[in-house]
Amino acid sequence: MARTLLIAGTASHVGKSTVAAGLCRHLADRGVAVAPFKAQNMSNNARAVPRATEPTEAGEIGVSQYVQARAARTEATTDMNPVLLKPRGDGESQLIIDGEAVENVGAGEYYEAGWERAREAARKAYSRLAAEYDVIIAEGAGSIAEINLADRDLANVETARFADADVFLLVDIERGGAFASLYGTLELMPEDLRDRVVGAAITKFRGDPSLLESGIVEIEERTGVPILGVLPYDDPGLPQEDSVSLPAAGETALYGDSSEVRIAVPRLSRISNFTDLEPLAREPGVGVAYGPPETVLEGADAVVLPGTKNTVDDLLELRTSGFGERLRTFSGPIVGLCGGYQMLGERITNAAVEGTGDEATVEGFGLLPVETHFSREKRVERVEREIRGVGPLAGALGRVTGYEIHMGETALTGPADRPFRDEGAATEQVFGTYLHGLFENRVAREAFLDRVFEYAGRMRPESHAEPSPYERAGALVADHLALDALGVSHENMSERV
Repeated sequence: MARTLLIAGTASHVGKSTVAAGLCRHLADRGVAVAPFKAQNMSNNARAVPRATEPTEAGEIGVSQYVQARAARTEATTDMNPVLLKPRGDGESQLIIDGEAVENVGAGEYYEAGWERAREAARKAYSRLAAEYDVIIAEGAGSIAEINLADRDLANVETARFADADVFLLVDIERGGAFASLYGTLELMPEDLRDRVVGAAITKFRGDPSLLESGIVEIEERTGVPILGVLPYDDPGLPQEDSVSLPAAGETALYGDSSEVRIAVPRLSRISNFTDLEPLAREPGVGVAYGPPETVLEGADAVVLPGTKNTVDDLLELRTSGFGERLRTFSGPIVGLCGGYQMLGERITNAAVEGTGDEATVEGFGLLPVETHFSREKRVERVEREIRGVGPLAGALGRVTGYEIHMGETALTGPADRPFRDEGAATEQVFGTYLHGLFENRVAREAFLDRVFEYAGRMRPESHAEPSPYERAGALVADHLALDALGVSHENMSERV
């Protein structure tokens, strides 16, 4: 069986996903067969991957485990995230087990009726991975010391137990009170998990690490847990898993380099798969601005409407804010992805299937001659297609890959170009598609950005080759963690597996 290391945290957003990805890349580069695992995830950023039990079919997992699998140089499957909860709003989530949507549940309902099923699915998925790989890098969720959830904490407590995992704790110093958080977490952890802790690390530190030395000495003396590293504040550029990384409602945030052009993205209440925009933000001179629908178009050179977990309700909110009227007067390139594509059409019928109201039909923004009809059937599929460059992606030719995760079927109601055979729609200014991951394809990304820079009347800067986010994450952990003491250097992996 594989050796398992659980990357746990004192809180959410302390760097668990980055450290897990970095360790996956570090080990993979040294010839270790390594795979990621997260028993239970909550995220609307999902990827379509092969189902472990039915490889010819596709299922959904959280984006972090997809990213970690790529870091591990292995193919992602649903076993790497067997339980996924996708929030729908109003305290309800879509429950996905082994990649397949099972039902919509409230939090209380899930713990009362669905948790045992989820636990068994997670245990079996882990067993399959452990039989195939030498090392499993498991990622916890939130805090490992939530005493109100200790008896039903699948991602932390149960994983540590059924995987017989060592535990590595992360604490984010940027939040303040790092030593107190670490001490309190260790005190409140279940005793059997406390005995599994092999070390801890401080993350997101800015400044001179020597300033921490006295605190590190004392916390080690008080707890007996070694501090195995101090990670600097350094974002390798891995795709983000949840909307915590986006600005709060009513605020605007810029990502990337906005020195030349600015791509506006309305901050939807139920935004999903916003990682679709990250490849654009990594390009020189390109800034991606998330902001309130009332102001986000100001100074924009292009607009992208992202995916959403609830197209109908987000569309109604955008219409109430007046965003539709402002979008219709915008003269630059416009792209809609998945839910954003549905919004750009003329109308959505059978809307009550997805929305929280009882509307039969909801009018779209009318910028594309298409109509979407909702049904309860969900499409989850990995795809490879020939792109025919039209509209805002004029000039894009070749094969592109990506995935579809959506409800509803969209049909043409009038003349429009098809960017793909039988899928998507485009006019000279507006482009819509169900294809997530579109801009991860260089041919599509280059064509769109060429059009954006042309519209803005700016010269596009040259791109410079840089290390991939996976390489940067691997270097981050290798440079700042005591991997020998943690037990994940190549040498002691060879001894233990």
